[in-house]
Amino acid sequence: MNINQNERGALMSRIDEITRDSWILGAFPEWGTWLNEEIEQEQVAPGNVAMWWLGCTGLWIKTERNTNIAIDLWFGNGKRTQKKKEMEPFHQMRNMTGGRMTQPNLRAAPVVYDPFGVTNVDAVLSTHYHNDHIDPFFAAAVLKNVEKKVPFIGPKKSVEKWLGYGVPEERCIVVRPGDRVKVGDCEIQVLESFDRTCIVTADEDIRGRLPDDMDEKAVNYLIQTPAGNIYHSGDSHYSVRYAKHGKENQIDVAFGSYGENPVGNQDKMTSVDILRMAEALQCQVVIPIHYDVWTNFKADPLEILMLYQYKKDVLQYQFHPFIWDVGGKYVWPADRDKIRYHYRRGFEDCFTDEQNVPFPSVL
Repeated sequence: MNINQNERGALMSRIDEITRDSWILGAFPEWGTWLNEEIEQEQVAPGNVAMWWLGCTGLWIKTERNTNIAIDLWFGNGKRTQKKKEMEPFHQMRNMTGGRMTQPNLRAAPVVYDPFGVTNVDAVLSTHYHNDHIDPFFAAAVLKNVEKKVPFIGPKKSVEKWLGYGVPEERCIVVRPGDRVKVGDCEIQVLESFDRTCIVTADEDIRGRLPDDMDEKAVNYLIQTPAGNIYHSGDSHYSVRYAKHGKENQIDVAFGSYGENPVGNQDKMTSVDILRMAEALQCQVVIPIHYDVWTNFKADPLEILMLYQYKKDVLQYQFHPFIWDVGGKYVWPADRDKIRYHYRRGFEDCFTDEQNVPFPSVL
C-alpha cells in the first residue's frame, strides 16, 4: 500500500494523540448515554409503569406521571488485578467461608447507563450498604446535575455511607421496616430484609455473639405505583417470611437476587429459591437479577425457566418468570405475558430507500 508523506504525517499525528485515557473516554461507559436518553424520552402509557435493569440489582422505575425512582444503582467494578492474594481481614466473604484467597469476582456485565448523564430522578434508594448496591458516582452526579432536592433513602448503614461520600444530611432519609415514604405518585413501603450476608459483614470477630440489628443494615422495598406494586428484595436470601409479605401486600412484580454459589458460600438464591420466593410472595411475575455481574457467581437464568416448566402444573403456580437482559425495558402490565427479553433488533424502516446493491437478487 502506497502512503504519501501527508497521509503518513496525519496517521503519525493520530497515533501520538491516542492514549490510555483517550481510549477509556472513547469506549466507556460502553453504552454511552443511549439508555439515559431512552429513559428520558419514554412516555409511559396510562395504567403502566416502566422498568429498566441497569445491572446487578440496579433498577430504574418510571411511572405514567413521570416519577423516576432509582434503586441500588452501582457503576463500579470488581477485581482488576491478581496482585493482591488475600481478602481483607473481616471481609464478609472471608467471614462467611473461612477462606483467605481473593475471590475472582470480575465484573461481567457492561455499564449501560452514564451516571454523569443523569438529569432527572425523584428518589435514590439503597437496599443495603454493600458496595455493589450504593454508588458514589451516581450520588455526586445527582447532587450536581439535578436541580430538585432529591432524597437519598435507605437503612442506617446506607445513609452513613452516603454521608461519607458527602451527601448532605438533610437529603438523607433513614428508613426501617414499617416506614412509608411518598415520592411523586408512588409510595415506598419498607419491609424486612433477609440478607444474611449482611449479618456476617463486620470488621471484628463476631463468633459466638448475637448479630447486629439487620434493620439498620438492609431493607426490602415495595414500590406502590398507580399501575402496580414492585417488590425489590435487594440481596435477600430465601426466607419463610416472604409468605408474610405476600399475605399482607399485593405484589405484582418481584425481583430476587439469583446466582450460582461457589462451594462453601451462600450469598445468592438458587433457582429453587427464586420459585419459592415468587410462590410465597403471591406475585404475578418474578424476575431474577444479580446473576449477571460477578464472574464467580454467574448463573444461567434458563435454569429457573426449566424448573418452572417442570413444577408449574404440579404446584399450580399462579406466576411465571421473566428472563431479562441488562439494559432492557420491562413495562407492567403491558409485558405481563412475556417470558424472555430480547433487545430491539432495529431495521424497522427497511426499504424506505432503494437498496444500494449491484442487482436486486444479490441478497
